[in-house]
Amino acid sequence: MRGWWQELAGLVLPVDCAGCGAARVLLCGVCRGALSGAYAGPVRPSPRPAGLPVVHGAAVYEGAVRAVVLAHKERGALPLAGWLGGALAAAVGAALAGAGGAAGGEVALVPVPSARRQVRARGHDPARRIALAASARLRRAGVPVRVAPVLRLRRAVADQAGLGARQRRENLAGALEVCRDGARVTAGARIVLVDDLITTGATLTEAARAVRAAGLARGVAPRAAVVAAAADSFVRNRSATSSGQKSCE
Repeated sequence: MRGWWQELAGLVLPVDCAGCGAARVLLCGVCRGALSGAYAGPVRPSPRPAGLPVVHGAAVYEGAVRAVVLAHKERGALPLAGWLGGALAAAVGAALAGAGGAAGGEVALVPVPSARRQVRARGHDPARRIALAASARLRRAGVPVRVAPVLRLRRAVADQAGLGARQRRENLAGALEVCRDGARVTAGARIVLVDDLITTGATLTEAARAVRAAGLARGVAPRAAVVAAAADSFVRNRSATSSGQKSCE
């Protein structure tokens, strides 16, 4: 019951910008620009975990972007899902372009699931809500896409906060599985795993493993897309640094 009144309150009550605190606006123009996805591109955490699919991100996880992601995820600012979904849509578009173009059949966005206790505590499932907003944006652009929430946790996992890369991999190893009707739900579709954030890559690696184990990605490797990633995870930033050029972020 938490979600509906928070969403209504966000629509009718004066608020400050979730990104920078500007008065009486849910998200100001500058912070909306940070989530525009104009520079969406490939991201790769270092070290890159074995089995991590090709991942594209829309924005650097810092400043206003970090504040907006956390406001939506942890503080229930549900109306922000529209802008976060727009950013995710840009990352999905970049992922599809990297896989040979946006044309070529239906796309299934598979959100990384949250633990039930987290959904209860937050009042919503952030990745699924953002995926729904992204799919709506993509459909308006002519991309045949739908959300397919076919992943679920098969065992309890510890809170990832405070865990290092190796500990996160061990915590999540074998934790995800595809639900019984997963193959039917995603049949014939290209799979793009989606989440709000990538840090070490452990979560998306485990999601990709579960998808492959269930035979959902026969012939076409799953891709992944996220709203945000650390600045040094963006491949172009590494290239710019190595060549002595200024980063575009």
